[in-house]
Amino acid sequence: MTKQYNWGILAPGKMAAKFANGLKTVKNATLYATGSRDKARAAKFAIEHGFRKSYGSYEELAADPGVDIVYIASPHSHHHDQAILCLKNKKAVLCEKAFALNTVQVEEMIAEAKKHNVFLMEALWPPFQPFYLKAHEILETGILGRIIHLHAYFSFIPPFDPADRKFNTSLGGGSLLDIGIYPVIDALTFLGVPDEIKARALFGETGAEESVSAIFRYDNGAMATIYSSFKTNVGIGCDLICEKGNLTLSRGRDMNQRVIFGLHGKEKETIVFNPPALGYHWEAEEVMNCLENGLVESPVVPLSFSLDLIRTLDRIRHEAGIVFPGVDM
Repeated sequence: MTKQYNWGILAPGKMAAKFANGLKTVKNATLYATGSRDKARAAKFAIEHGFRKSYGSYEELAADPGVDIVYIASPHSHHHDQAILCLKNKKAVLCEKAFALNTVQVEEMIAEAKKHNVFLMEALWPPFQPFYLKAHEILETGILGRIIHLHAYFSFIPPFDPADRKFNTSLGGGSLLDIGIYPVIDALTFLGVPDEIKARALFGETGAEESVSAIFRYDNGAMATIYSSFKTNVGIGCDLICEKGNLTLSRGRDMNQRVIFGLHGKEKETIVFNPPALGYHWEAEEVMNCLENGLVESPVVPLSFSLDLIRTLDRIRHEAGIVFPGVDM
């Protein structure tokens, strides 16, 4: 790949900083522009991370003819409108998870991308990571047999701030879209779309769901249990209980990836990965590779997977009674 791609960062914050650090390691990526509703914040981020330009509005960033790709790192509630803004300006879009608040919004984003024939991808971290790829490799050998049960979880205890996006329902707050999405990705990746879902949630003082549990049932007999919470500190993991053995995926937030597997009655093997740049650079590389090959969606994270994901999240919300203001189920 020889072409240089100019990247724009929309909504500079903690997540954007992680992604920008990964972007710095990709040789054909140019840190070009940042955009925020706060011009000073955009300028500060640009200086700190080495971007050439900064804008005090999202519209200015999207309209800049020099921008090739926009990475959207705003709260979930803003993804839909901001992605459509960028797509209308013919910018390739890599949008943070959750793609949007509900299925209708995601469908509108995809329709806009197709209307303008512009690239669109949800920024899903797991599919590009070594531990995920290794799990696929092990499962595809058939050595562990069929998956009987999957148990996936993600929980930690953040500082409580009612205005923070994690606890603010108007921003799509709650554990489900912020961290519960990862266990759901695990289930969809390894077992597919469930045939039946049962879910329950516990709500905090802001009305945001702070813990959610779900059971997925599949017509082939497999089951999955999903758990996310801001009230416990279980960590991050996925246990695959199979016919002939077990496989566990775990990680410490964005690093220290582990795959533990073994056949029944035999010693387990542990494989550890610590990818550079916390693994975010692979998402950027995927976008640029797709653009280089004239693709408008990623074969690794196709839009069909994002649709399956948001539809499953909507089913969980409906079952658990999780509601965002002004947003239909």
